[in-house]
Amino acid sequence: MSDQHPLPVTFGIKTTPMRVPYQDILRVWQEADELPDIADAWLWDHLMPIVGPKDGQILEGWSLLSALAARTQRLRLGLLVTSNRIRPPAVLGKIATTVDVISGGRLIMGLGVGGTLQPPDAGGIAGANPAVAEYAAYGLPLVPPAEGIARLEETITILRGMWTRDVFDFHGRYYTLTGNHNEPKPVQQPGPPLLIGGWGNRTLRLVAEQADIWNIPGPPHNTLDYITERSAVLDDHCAAIGRDPRTIIRSVQYIVSYDDPATDRKTITDLIAAGMTHIVLSLRSPYPPQAARWLTNEIITPVRCTTEEP
Repeated sequence: MSDQHPLPVTFGIKTTPMRVPYQDILRVWQEADELPDIADAWLWDHLMPIVGPKDGQILEGWSLLSALAARTQRLRLGLLVTSNRIRPPAVLGKIATTVDVISGGRLIMGLGVGGTLQPPDAGGIAGANPAVAEYAAYGLPLVPPAEGIARLEETITILRGMWTRDVFDFHGRYYTLTGNHNEPKPVQQPGPPLLIGGWGNRTLRLVAEQADIWNIPGPPHNTLDYITERSAVLDDHCAAIGRDPRTIIRSVQYIVSYDDPATDRKTITDLIAAGMTHIVLSLRSPYPPQAARWLTNEIITPVRCTTEEP
């Protein structure tokens, strides 16, 4: 795949809002907004910390994204990724429309299956299911993985319908809308780009059918070999439906170490060589001063010098 993909490599930044004050997140986003080498910025979609004590502070993702959209000018932005299990699809579509309008058309619609009764087929941390305690605490039901995928597929249909039609009705297995009006429409038409996160076979089939961007957690959560193998599975799904796999951006999340940027540069270079063209650099808290500039100087610029042809 790496020798076929014509897309340039872009970099994003992720501020996981777990035990981090709003002002610290805003500081990093506004700094990144001034650095052209950082194309986009991301939050997540959890309601409680997924590691460590459960009583740590955490801000709701879409509310926070809306605030940050109003305080930035250039960055594309989104949640990596939105849980499809937390909000009814049409409510989510209205929220996303609002953020796209506030941002002037900068939203990327990141979606994942969300919490399921087994380790999730999309999104999350490999080998763990943090949704169990979180969903119980917020009264959210877990569903079987196959149902989670089917619900996500219906959500995508609902989002696209309400984003483009004056009046939209939908009658699916899990969701029903009658006389949906969604005004104003998103700035981006026919809607914000769709990113789907995950690595299971059913998720990758949905990526091939529907997504503009595929995202997967990188090392140490998933090994380079596993990411390469999953990328090949996505290629196979594209071939089965007649889609050019080069039309899907391959995106990977990577948690940065402030103490060992050389190792980070090597790992990211390997991910790019494997065909990943969108690298989201996730920051551990607390965020140091000039964190976004540090990423540019220590990670992004050196990696570009290594990977881009003269």
